[in-house]
Amino acid sequence: MPRRSLLAALLLAVLGSGAAQVAPAVSAVPPVSSLPAGFSVPAGAGDSIYPALGTPGLDVTHYDLSIRSDPRIDTLSGQAVLNITALSDLNQIALDFAGPTTSEVLLNDQVARFAQVGEKLLILPSTPLKAGTRFTLGVTYQGTPALHLDLGLRLGWITQDDASYTYSEPDAAHTYFPCNDLPADGASFTLHLDVPAGYTAVASGVQTGQHSQNGRTVTDFDLPQETATYALGIQVGRLDVVTRPRAGNVALRDAFPTDTPPSVRAPFARVADMLSVLTGWFGPYPFAVYGVALTHDPQLLALETATLSTFPAREQGEEVGLHELAHQWFGDSVRLGDWSDVWLNEGFATYAELLWAEHLGQDSRSLLRRWYTALMRQAARPLVATAAPQLFDSTSYQRGALTLHVLRLKIGDASFRRVLQQYAASYAGRSARTADFLNVVREVSGQTAVDALQPWVSSPSLPPLPRILKKVLART
Repeated sequence: MPRRSLLAALLLAVLGSGAAQVAPAVSAVPPVSSLPAGFSVPAGAGDSIYPALGTPGLDVTHYDLSIRSDPRIDTLSGQAVLNITALSDLNQIALDFAGPTTSEVLLNDQVARFAQVGEKLLILPSTPLKAGTRFTLGVTYQGTPALHLDLGLRLGWITQDDASYTYSEPDAAHTYFPCNDLPADGASFTLHLDVPAGYTAVASGVQTGQHSQNGRTVTDFDLPQETATYALGIQVGRLDVVTRPRAGNVALRDAFPTDTPPSVRAPFARVADMLSVLTGWFGPYPFAVYGVALTHDPQLLALETATLSTFPAREQGEEVGLHELAHQWFGDSVRLGDWSDVWLNEGFATYAELLWAEHLGQDSRSLLRRWYTALMRQAARPLVATAAPQLFDSTSYQRGALTLHVLRLKIGDASFRRVLQQYAASYAGRSARTADFLNVVREVSGQTAVDALQPWVSSPSLPPLPRILKKVLART
């Protein structure tokens, strides 16, 4: 997820030290006010933070997206084919879609009646779909992606400075393609990106093909692992694609704007070393390829878009790149079952920074002190969030990381490694919640380990440091 930046700090200064680090999302799409005859108001999937998003009766298993764009104008045309399984009887199909105007919907290749209202695309099947039915939806659309603001940033499909890119966490993928826009419903992706000559398109997954015709180039990508919709990464621009030597079975490739100086590229040159360190703790890297894509957006925060993390084209430390790489395990492979459990993403990626520091021979005590001091300055809460403004605060990052360190001190490095690897392997390509992680801890190390974590997970106040950690931090 985006690491907290100067922009977030400025918001905190304005809102107060106990305030949220994420401003409420704003959409230019009006809410549902009236529906055509035959349609009904859709129910959301019931996520704790975004209850209106998603549909409880849908399991989208695959998205095939054909997107035609031009980085010189803020419009696109798209065709999305969704493979879906009905989880319950469906009289109406509801997708999240606040994006360009829909012109046609095909249900199993037959024209279907639809209504695009608010941030939903509603489709009426000719006969109700029974639970267990597998079907396809084809959606054709064209226009300007919907405006969606969060933390002072535009989210979704962004076009500016002769480039386009996606940046959708937490809730903006549906501004440019129809989807079930919750991480609990992950899916695989096939992409066909059609861009003008002189521009390059890169995306999440492995490039599988490319052809040029009539002044345009179509590049194809395949991401077979089930991934959250917000984590889909696409970059279109005048790019320098750099291929690095493979790291074991992992292909490495980066995409930099052609004018990116060496000093900005430098922190990403050690990805192979980072992969080696993190696989030692987390287990095998869950995808076939990894790299970074940079954009000139001056306000951008780093984001763990799957297999192709998104970064601003400015100088930054290695720990930022390490943080987003760790999310490939925790966030992109192991997905959230509910946004309230976002610490399972951010706390794990933050703790990876300490693992990297240890590998470099650095003293981790200053990092632990900094985390705890930051938490003492903020209003405390349990790890599980209850509102959107809490998603990316210090609790999700630093308290989540300290929770893992408390576990490590309690059970030792060998058992801690087994916990991380069993959790990553058991929930690869699946969604998980806090209770799922605690169950893994219990399976590996017993109930006493879970009991040691409970104050850090559940207490509304900040727990005191364990005695052993106090001793460690007291050493000079």
